[in-house]
Amino acid sequence: MPPRYFPPVAPKKVVTVHRLAAGAQGAAERERLLAPRDDLVLEEPDPDGGYRAAEGPFVAYHRDLDEGTGPDGAPVLTETTEFQLGIGVWSVVFNPLVARSLRERRAAGSSPWWAPPDRLDARAAAVLGMLCALVMVSGYLGTLITQTITFAADEFGADDRAQGGALAAVRVGVVFSLAVMALADRRGRRQMLIFSAVAGCAATMVGALAPNLFWLGASQTVARGFATALALLVAVVAAEEMPAGSRAYAISVLAMTAALGAGMAVWFLPLADLGVSAWRVLYLLPVAGIALALHLRRDLPESHRYEVAHERAPTRAHPRRVALLAASGFLLAVFTAPASQFQNEFLRSEHGFTALQITLFTLATSTPGGLGILIGGRLADLRGRRLVGAVAVAGGVGLTVAMYLAQSWGLWVASAVGSVVGAAAVPALGVYGPELFPTTSRGRTNGIISAVGVVGSSAGLLAAGALSDSLGSFSPAMALLAIGPAILAVLIVVAYPETAHLELEEINPEDRVDRPRLGEGEPEPPP
Repeated sequence: MPPRYFPPVAPKKVVTVHRLAAGAQGAAERERLLAPRDDLVLEEPDPDGGYRAAEGPFVAYHRDLDEGTGPDGAPVLTETTEFQLGIGVWSVVFNPLVARSLRERRAAGSSPWWAPPDRLDARAAAVLGMLCALVMVSGYLGTLITQTITFAADEFGADDRAQGGALAAVRVGVVFSLAVMALADRRGRRQMLIFSAVAGCAATMVGALAPNLFWLGASQTVARGFATALALLVAVVAAEEMPAGSRAYAISVLAMTAALGAGMAVWFLPLADLGVSAWRVLYLLPVAGIALALHLRRDLPESHRYEVAHERAPTRAHPRRVALLAASGFLLAVFTAPASQFQNEFLRSEHGFTALQITLFTLATSTPGGLGILIGGRLADLRGRRLVGAVAVAGGVGLTVAMYLAQSWGLWVASAVGSVVGAAAVPALGVYGPELFPTTSRGRTNGIISAVGVVGSSAGLLAAGALSDSLGSFSPAMALLAIGPAILAVLIVVAYPETAHLELEEINPEDRVDRPRLGEGEPEPPP
């Protein structure tokens, strides 16, 4: 049965006619085409004829072959492949790519550039599709106040310092995410995923009624806490469900879908120009996210690694790994939070952009970042995380500082190139949080790391707001705050472990099902 979590996408049919040459060359080509595929799909003989999928991201798949002759008497072999991907509505995006790949025959074990390096099975594909839907909600919730605070501040009469304070205070919502992540280790990922999505959307809708900046910040504190928990849990489940060679790929796909959700806030931003209070409309749209989350609840399975591990005694997190990732999150957030959240204010107050111009700028310069995310995820899986992460952090931050210092067309060029380079860090570094900790403590340790990152973002927002007021511009403030990511780039190279191609149980030996519980002869986990 195809998944029910989205409206069904009709099966696709691909018909390819191969004209075979005469002699040994044609015989070799015929033998190659008649053999089972081992690329995007691993085929096995179907008792009814042709081939079916033994492994692959399909809920339905069948390939028939018919031999005949063409009008000129030359031998012809016709392949007819029918397939239905297990990713629901996202099949609309991937169907043309899959169809093109099925018309070709790749080397055994290889995959197209757009596909995960390790082949997904039907369950993994379905789970990834559902996680993409949930993280899209998180992306919208997480960026909403960033896009609208400059308009809310106009209505409430707040200056840059007040905006920075409100944005920093919103980060206190990490307390909610810590509680949710701890519960996810005890009660399961699925239940807390749905709860976080519904609660985050409901709290966001309350913001539409805010009488002042304080109450808007209070409602967003709750909403952002649940949105953060939702994003973290999505990454955890993806790591627990994906094959070893495709975890960074999954993070890259999720990051692009989250960006799609964030982009929706940008798409609707021109509504804020309709009136001084029109920004409130954007806070009512998450009602659709509630409906989506409740719909997904029927089919979203529990993480299979959690089902295996939750019966075991809790294992201790690796303190050195926690410290490493927490420090990294702090150093990066000190710059990225103010750089992104003050961008609209910078464009509006220092360059005179209207809401429509801000929308066009954001879409034109941020959309190319999807390419960086995709390339970064594939390179991180194939070549390793550390080099990709270090180069992406250094290059992306440097170009962002250049954007804040640039004028005219230089704004657009530096922002667009910076978004591509910097986006590669998202999958390369984002996969470490779920990878470096055992299943029974994966949720709460990622919550702790996120909390430290929130402290960094709050510090950066407060510093940027104060510096911009005292220096008269955001440009020198961003240049000073870029010191944090510069330190991080060095730290990635000298201190990070390489986790590409390793199963989670190899990275965290205490997760092996054949190991005794702590206190029953199991040695201490590695640092």
